[in-house]
Amino acid sequence: MSGERLRLWLERDRRGAGYHLRDAATGEPLRREDPRIRVIAVAGVSFRPEAVADPSFDPGERLALVPEPDNAHDPNAIGVWNEARTLQAGYVPRQATAGLDGTELAVSLWRLGEGLRVLIAPAGSWVGRPRR
Repeated sequence: MSGERLRLWLERDRRGAGYHLRDAATGEPLRREDPRIRVIAVAGVSFRPEAVADPSFDPGERLALVPEPDNAHDPNAIGVWNEARTLQAGYVPRQATAGLDGTELAVSLWRLGEGLRVLIAPAGSWVGRPRR
């Protein structure tokens, strides 16, 4: 990966349910499989439906990734919290935590029923949101 700062635009879904990604440098759509990013389904949201329903997890909102090295079940666990760190939605799935340290940029992309999809991009990335 080059040292160039990743710049992404959030582009509203036609139905208004969430956002797709567009590379701001090229104008091309960015696929979920792009190696520069991760798009994850947050694990454990069924245990926190009230938190996930909070506006701080609405599509387009910045989120916090919080490592939990003292987690008894998984010392590599990384919690997904709202930006203020007052509500936890769940966790980055175990198979997706490799290489993450909590400094990455996280943005809510979709809320599907009780589920939540989140963009994880390298620290220092820029994500532009459409005007409201």
